[in-house]
Amino acid sequence: MSTYVNRLGEETPRIGEPPAGTAVAVWSLDTTLEVVGGHRIDEALPLLDAGERERAGRLLRAGDRQRYLASHVGLRVLLGGYLGLAPQEVALVREDCPCCDGPHGRPAVAGGAVQFSLSHSDDLAYLAFAAVPVGVDVEAVPSAAAVQDVLNALHPAETAELSALPAQERPEALARLWSRKEAYFKGTGTGLALGLAEPYVGSGPTPSPVPGWHLTDLPAPAAYAAALALRT
Repeated sequence: MSTYVNRLGEETPRIGEPPAGTAVAVWSLDTTLEVVGGHRIDEALPLLDAGERERAGRLLRAGDRQRYLASHVGLRVLLGGYLGLAPQEVALVREDCPCCDGPHGRPAVAGGAVQFSLSHSDDLAYLAFAAVPVGVDVEAVPSAAAVQDVLNALHPAETAELSALPAQERPEALARLWSRKEAYFKGTGTGLALGLAEPYVGSGPTPSPVPGWHLTDLPAPAAYAAALALRT
């Protein structure tokens, strides 16, 4: 499955019908924008719910706060478009955690009419929407030191793959692998609770098959990798 990445910018987007069946819609967003989808970020708080406003208020660095507000405004603009609602009318909830049944699983829309996933790295955000559970992830290519930090926490075959590469090729390969793993974890709602070893996704040009999920790499700017996981 080849997936096109739409770009959400300053203007109100043309969204269309919500994805149905196994269709998926993916959007990218530059989170440094002062206006996202027709809404000024410095006037964004009324668009968010109490939990989002509280989270934004705890971000002390201006850049972190800007990224959070821009990505959540973008999420609400797009969800609102798919659901026929104003951004502030979209009700967000948390599903039960699949590991412990606590109320901190995947973020979701109340009623589950549209499934979504949000990821950001540096000043770039990716958002995915589908009718079935979906996960998206974007990762900046890490440093050589970061590769060493996680190398032995991966699936043994992935550790062997990365170790066999020339040192200068490992960061890009890890970015591919990590975005695939994170997309899957976001789709399942487990996060990193069960560790990084499973499932095996591979670090090569094509993701390894994961039972029950369609895993694919997404187009991404230079020095980034991105991936999508869709439950089949």
